[in-house]
Amino acid sequence: MDQIPHHMQEPPLPLFNGGTAIRPPPGASKPSYLFDHRQRLRTRFMEGGAQALPDYELLELVLFRASPRQDVKPLARRLIETFGDFGRVVSAPPARLRQVTGVGEAVVIELKLVEASAQRLARSKVMHRPVLSSWQALVDYCHMAMSHAETEQFRLLLLDRKNALIADEEQGRGTVDHVPVYPREVMKRALEANASALILVHNHPSGDPTPSEADIALTRQIDEAAKLFGIVLHDHLILGKDCEISLRSEGYF
Repeated sequence: MDQIPHHMQEPPLPLFNGGTAIRPPPGASKPSYLFDHRQRLRTRFMEGGAQALPDYELLELVLFRASPRQDVKPLARRLIETFGDFGRVVSAPPARLRQVTGVGEAVVIELKLVEASAQRLARSKVMHRPVLSSWQALVDYCHMAMSHAETEQFRLLLLDRKNALIADEEQGRGTVDHVPVYPREVMKRALEANASALILVHNHPSGDPTPSEADIALTRQIDEAAKLFGIVLHDHLILGKDCEISLRSEGYF
């Protein structure tokens, strides 16, 4: 039988070789449906901003860089289901994030980068500025930094004579319902920084900012200690998930 000329031979099937599927090479482009989906999300974001996207789609945009060749929608939904919303996902501890199926180191890094960027932007709006005239910006910054944390945190905001924020320091971390704070250490740090005024801030991971008896007692102790050194305690803010309570406004001290 004559051999078929080479130019008339049929090319081999592209997906099989001896009955075994051939994987696309690492550099192969992603399927067009993935490209189209990502492009549509990017367009909606650029035209309508973050409000044009639900939490899981905004999270998809963040995950695109961490998983450039995979459909990240299932992972985005899984993260939202696990933690509750976009803010709680990006602020979740790395160890908790890694427990979610599909989360690798690249995903953790992208999420922590978003968290750090958001906190730094919010912080830049309050540092070295009079906080009493930009109170809402200060509250927004505190929520950004603390309200999604899964354990209690206590922050000390130090102000100069013009009530400009000169330092924002975490004084302690605790459990889900307690953080140890010592008035002596608070006053020591205030004196070291030559602060003229203080604002205390801590969060309630339960989401309910109602002050406990211990919160009220601590505030009064710090207020009395501050007065001895001519330092003003402007307020003690307790942060819930979406709201906060001012112990000064509520008349607790």
